[in-house]
Amino acid sequence: MDRPHVLVTVPQPLRDTVLSQETLAELASFGRVTLNEDGHNWRGAELAARLPGVDALLGSWGMPALTPEVLAQGDRLKLIAYAAGSVKYFVTDAVYDRGIRVTHAAARIADSVADITLLLAMMGLRKPQDFDRRIKAGEPWPEKRDVATYEIRGKTVGLLGLGYVGRRSAALLQAVGAQVWGYDPYLSETDAAALGVRLVGLDDLLRGCAVISVHLPITEETHHLLGARELALIQDGAVFINTARAWVVDQDALLRELQSGRFWAALDVFDPEPLPVDAPLRKLDNVLLTPHIAGLTRDAHLGMGQEMAAEIRRLLVERAPLRYEITRERLAQMA
Repeated sequence: MDRPHVLVTVPQPLRDTVLSQETLAELASFGRVTLNEDGHNWRGAELAARLPGVDALLGSWGMPALTPEVLAQGDRLKLIAYAAGSVKYFVTDAVYDRGIRVTHAAARIADSVADITLLLAMMGLRKPQDFDRRIKAGEPWPEKRDVATYEIRGKTVGLLGLGYVGRRSAALLQAVGAQVWGYDPYLSETDAAALGVRLVGLDDLLRGCAVISVHLPITEETHHLLGARELALIQDGAVFINTARAWVVDQDALLRELQSGRFWAALDVFDPEPLPVDAPLRKLDNVLLTPHIAGLTRDAHLGMGQEMAAEIRRLLVERAPLRYEITRERLAQMA
């Protein structure tokens, strides 16, 4: 039987960030591998010209739209393995009409986002960054009675959204002793119970949690889900984290709350991005800012390639179920 032909669409230098030499060797151990050596992402016509005889595409950021015209050349194409997150901008109905399977590595990125979510929650409670700033500024050594910091153990943490990132965050938070509440209209009570998460309404979560972390996608229903009314429900002294999308939060209302000093926030996403140099958020000591890097670790990037190589092996060699498959129905519900 012919070894499956795997076309890697990722050009250099991006390829080295998502496909290690070990991953490329793994692909070559069971398939015939063709690499994109053109130094740029292929446009639709360029990809189409390379599709005859290909069994699987392994792509990443920069994939062109897979239109009927492009796919018409894919006489053997069975799988699209995407070593990145959302596939919605390039997967079309034509992919599913031709019976082509789709899988992606968003779950691997979620590990890094969950990792920093736990870190930011603990920083918000313990404030090491504030003490660092004060020491370096030569401020007086604080009296012990003036140090108001808290453990995460026993705190109630509210997660808005329990998809890939929310579920991994829940597991990490539970591992350090936090109680996790969740808001997700698409999650059943049974599934929440299996995760050890208490499902609550949005208002109850905002009122009742010492730490609140946003993990919601961009959809019509999530636009400014957290407006002035909702943000006012957050308890004084709480920790608010957004590593998801600025779309979910009314940015002006959030700025007003943070300027009041009522609670502390860690923000990784903004509108617009990059955050303007004169943005008022840059001047607030109760806000920790990071430049949309929650999922950007070297481990996650190389892990995406590893996971997609494993998916190709599962389908084309082992004839086993895909672990991260995106069906037509699931794609319709995704951001």
